[in-house]
Parts: sequence; C-alpha cells; structure tokens
Amino acid sequence: MQLLRMSKEQIDVRYVANLARMDLSDEECTTFQGQLDAILGYIEKLQDVDIEGIEPTAHAAPVFDRLREDTSRPGLTQDDLLRNAPESALGQIRVPKVVDA
Repeated sequence: MQLLRMSKEQIDVRYVANLARMDLSDEECTTFQGQLDAILGYIEKLQDVDIEGIEPTAHAAPVFDRLREDTSRPGLTQDDLLRNAPESALGQIRVPKVVDA
C-alpha cells in the first residue's frame, strides 16, 4: 500500500490564524510554526513505517460489540401502566395541554 508523501512546504500559520479569526503576535506565529513543523515532521516519519500486510483497523485492540440478544419480553399491561399515571381517562394517559404561542 503506497501512501502519498506530504509536501515539504510550510503551512502559513498567520493565514490559518486569520481564517480562525485569531490575532497572533509575531512571537506566537513563530512558536506555532515550530510546533506545526514538528507535528508534520512526525507524520513524515510515520509515512516510512512498513504497513504491508497489516489490516486497517479503527482501534489498536480488537473491539467486539457487546449487544444483548434481541428478544421480546413482556411489558406492562394497560391497567398497570394507567395505575402508574398521575391522571388517565378513556384508557389513556392524560397530560397537560401545551400551547406554544
């Protein structure tokens, strides 16, 4: 599997800061440029790792879904449900009228 190489061009920190509506001083731009270059340099190192034959994964360790069996179970009867409701009428739960004006 061949990965694309990143360009050696620097990212313009001042331009990105302007897009983010951030006002950076010259000192901050210099600091962030150095940090960004270090991050991109590390990514370049990762490009050199041999990944031939390694299956792509989203996690470093295997993850298995822990789902319970989808089986139906008995629920409340209508009488039990209505007995728990604060108010009921005609076999239904009564709720306060809500009108949004």
